[in-house]
Amino acid sequence: MKKQFLLLIFVIKHILVSGASFKTTDSIPEPEKIYHLGEVIVSESPDREIVNQKTMQKTNQYELGTSINILASIHLVGSGARNESTVYLRGFDLRNVPVFIDGIPIYVSYDGYVDLARFTTTDLSKIEISKGYSSILYGANTMGGAINMVGYKPEKKIEIQLNTGISSGKGHNFAANIGHNWGKFYLSANISRLQREFLPLSKDFKTGNIETDYKLDNSYRKDDKISLKLGYNPNAANEYSLNYVYQQGEKGNPLYLGSNETIKLRYWQWPHWDKQSIYFLTKTSIGEKNYVKTRLFYDNFINQLKSFDDASYSTQTIRSAFTSNYDDYSYGGSIEAGSYITNNQQIKIAAHFKSDKHRENNEGEAVRTFADYTISLGVENEWKPLEKLKLIPGLSYNLRKSITAEDYNTDTDEISQFPENENDAFNMQLASYYQITHNISVSYTLAHKTRFATMKDRYSYRLGIAIPNPDLLSESALHQELAAKFDFASLFSIQPSVFYSRLNNTIQMIDNVEQGISQMQNTGKAQFYGADASVYFRPSKKLNISANYTYIKRQNIIAPEIKFTDVPEHKIYALVDFSFMKNLNFVASTEYNSERFSTSDGTINDGFSLLNTQISYSFGQYLKIESGVNNVLDANYSLTEGYPAAGRNYYLSVIFKLHK
Repeated sequence: MKKQFLLLIFVIKHILVSGASFKTTDSIPEPEKIYHLGEVIVSESPDREIVNQKTMQKTNQYELGTSINILASIHLVGSGARNESTVYLRGFDLRNVPVFIDGIPIYVSYDGYVDLARFTTTDLSKIEISKGYSSILYGANTMGGAINMVGYKPEKKIEIQLNTGISSGKGHNFAANIGHNWGKFYLSANISRLQREFLPLSKDFKTGNIETDYKLDNSYRKDDKISLKLGYNPNAANEYSLNYVYQQGEKGNPLYLGSNETIKLRYWQWPHWDKQSIYFLTKTSIGEKNYVKTRLFYDNFINQLKSFDDASYSTQTIRSAFTSNYDDYSYGGSIEAGSYITNNQQIKIAAHFKSDKHRENNEGEAVRTFADYTISLGVENEWKPLEKLKLIPGLSYNLRKSITAEDYNTDTDEISQFPENENDAFNMQLASYYQITHNISVSYTLAHKTRFATMKDRYSYRLGIAIPNPDLLSESALHQELAAKFDFASLFSIQPSVFYSRLNNTIQMIDNVEQGISQMQNTGKAQFYGADASVYFRPSKKLNISANYTYIKRQNIIAPEIKFTDVPEHKIYALVDFSFMKNLNFVASTEYNSERFSTSDGTINDGFSLLNTQISYSFGQYLKIESGVNNVLDANYSLTEGYPAAGRNYYLSVIFKLHK
C-alpha cells in the first residue's frame, strides 16, 4: 500500500508539472439552469457546499453518493451487507443527514436511510450539502447536516441534451433531457437508465471457492428514472411549479468475501427499489420586502427483498429464506415566510408537517403497519449589525408522535399494538460571519441539533436478537466550527476549518440486556472532532487544480470498546483539469483513504489510493465524446471489509447538446 501511494503521488506531481501550460476548454456552453424554487437558502452564507452538473460530468459521476464524495469531510461508504451506497458527513450517517430533492424529504421513513446509488443525477443542476450547521428551514432530523438535490430549469426555448455510454462490466447508461422556456411557462423532462451486469474486480483479487473469477457475482444493477417539471413564472418575483419523479431500481447483493467467520453468507436480491414523488412548490412575493414559499408533497416507496437458499438464486426452502415487502408512503408540506423588517435584518419563519406510514411483511405473514407524524416550527433571523458582520440565529421546536405501531407474533400469526409514544426536542443555533478584508473572511457556527429515533430504532426485533424500545428519546449533537476563506483574486483560494461535535443521548445497541439479547438505548456519549481544508488553484484560464484534506477522530466516551465504523481518519482528494489543445480536455483525479473500522468490534478495512482519468473532445458546440479509466492502478480495495470494489474499469460516452 505504501509503494502504491508513493507511486500515486509521483503520477500526480508529474501531471501538475507537465500540465502547467495546457488549456481547459469546453466549447459546449453550460448555462446555469438552476431551479431556484428547489433551493433551501440560508442567505448567502458560505456554509453550503455545492457540486454542479458540470463537475459531475467531468468526473463521470451519474449517482448521488459518488458525486459528492469529491468534497472535504464527506466519506463514501459501501454498506456491503445490503449493497447500498451511502455517505458520512463529518462522521454522521444518513439517519442524521436527511436527503432532499428540491427541498422535499425523500429518505426512507422506516429506518431513515436511503440508497444513494439509486438516485441518478442527470436531471440535476447541482447538489447542495450542509455539514453540521444547517438551516432551520430544512425541518426536523438534520442533526448532522443535509443533502439537497436541486433540479434544473430550462432557460432557452429549446434545450436538448442526450447522453449515452458504455462501461466495463457490460454497463450502459442513457439519459435524455428536454427543456422548453416560453417566458412565463417552462417545461423540463428527463428519462435515464444506468445499468451494469457485473462489477469487474482487480487482477490482484484472490479468487477462491466462493468467487471463482474476476466478475463479481450478483453485483448487477439497473436503475430507470423519469422526472418532469411544469412551471409558471407570471413575473420575476413569483413562481409555481408541479413536479414528478419516478424511479425503478433492481440490484443484487454480492456475497461476503472477507475473513470474518462470524458473518454468514446472504443470498439476497432486490427485484424492486421503486420510488415516486409528486410535489408542488410555490413562491409568492408580497410587496418588495416579503415573500411566502410553500411545499406540498406525496412520496411512495415500494421495496422487495428476496433471500434465497444458495448462489443459484432460484429456490427459497430453508428457514433463512424469505421474501420481504415494504409498501411505504409519506405526505406533508411546509410553509416559509420571510420579511425584511429593516434594511439590515430579515426574519424567516417556517412550519413543516410530515406523515409517514410503513407497511411490511414477509410473504405468507400478516401485514403490520407503523405510522408517525412529525411537526417542526422554526424561526431564523439574518442580521447585519455592522457592515462586515452578519449574524444568523435560529430556533426550532420539533415533535414526533406515533400513530400506530403493530407487533407481530410469528408463532400465533397475531398482531398486537406497541404502546403509543411521542418525543419533542428544541434546536438552537447561531452563525456569525465576518469579512476582515475583501479577500479574507472568517466564520464561527454553534448549533445544537437533534434526531428522533426511527421506526426501526424503536420497534425492530433485529431478526430475533433484540428487544424493541418504543420510548427511545431523540439524540442530540452540539456542533462548533471555526472556518476561514482566503481568496487571492481568481488565482488561488483556500478554505480551512476546524470542527468539534459533542453527541449526547446517542442511540446505541446495548448487548445482553437479557441473555444473548440486545436493545437500542439512549446511553451513548461521543465526540467527533477534526479539521479539513479545500484548496483551489487557477494559475490561468487554461488550468484548474483543486484538492482537499480531511482529518476526523470519533471517540465513544461511554463504551470505548465499541468502535465507530466506516470513516477513515485521513482522506485526500485532488483533481487536475486542463487541455492539450482547443476542444481537447483532460481530467485526472486521485483519492486516498486511510484504514477504517468495518465492524464495531474492531475489524479493520485497509486504506487505499485511487487514480482516475478522463479525456474528452468537443466537435463544435453540439457534440462531445468522453472516455476514461477509473482505478488506473487497478487497486484491490473495498469500502467495507469483505466486499471488494471495482478494479480498473473503462467507459466511453457521447453527449449531444442543443440550446436555442
